[in-house]
Amino acid sequence: MTLTDVQREDAGRLLRDAERHVAPIDPLAELMPGLDVADAYAVQRDNIARRLAAGATVVGHKVGLTAVAMQQLLGVDEPDFGHLLDDMVHPDGGAVRAARYCAPRIEPEICFRLAEPLSGPGVTVEDVLDATEAVAPALEIVDSRIRDWKITLADTVADNASAAGLVCGAWTPLAEAPDLAAVSVDLVVDGERVASGSGREVLGHPAAAVAWLANTLAGFDTALEPGHVVLPGTMTTAPFVSPGQRIEARFSGLGPVSVTFT
Repeated sequence: MTLTDVQREDAGRLLRDAERHVAPIDPLAELMPGLDVADAYAVQRDNIARRLAAGATVVGHKVGLTAVAMQQLLGVDEPDFGHLLDDMVHPDGGAVRAARYCAPRIEPEICFRLAEPLSGPGVTVEDVLDATEAVAPALEIVDSRIRDWKITLADTVADNASAAGLVCGAWTPLAEAPDLAAVSVDLVVDGERVASGSGREVLGHPAAAVAWLANTLAGFDTALEPGHVVLPGTMTTAPFVSPGQRIEARFSGLGPVSVTFT
């Protein structure tokens, strides 16, 4: 790490205030030159610890930057991760206030629910599939507390990998699910298809992202737990969303999931 304890605390406070007041800040990488990814994960974990102390519960994790285009944009060659908390979860078909977010975007993903623990290193795609109880069509709401999404890798890592919300559709037992790499999705906004993709967009197979996560968490003495959910990364681009829009993702073999922003 390159920052002092005081600087890391300041970074966490800035992000907490930005989220609380829906007032994005300048990039942390500019405010605190020298911020590296190790510092950023320390900031993320401290802010999560504060939310847990206030009563929130970890329900799982998300993986970000699994798409080649996003990795190239930020000049990185691997994903990042963030935490999913119970207060981020919204019902399928429900409504969410857009004004609670700074600049929300939406991502269609295949959500995993684990029946067995996954602890790295050495976790493989096969291990992930063996440990998975069910999968569901999902929409991740991502938001950046950094102004205008002008983020570096360290910025988004510190900002809990831009995690903001999760909407899950109906669960399908993995034994009854299609090949997840071959699952296709259409992202539909107000009845108009705006993007399409497949499971192959996520590191070649969505379970590969879950394996990466389990192996990476091992470096933090953390494992994925039974009952946890994992969002492995978006299958399409991530368009911005606005009040009044209804977002639906239609997944082949898994069904639809939707949310309306008010």
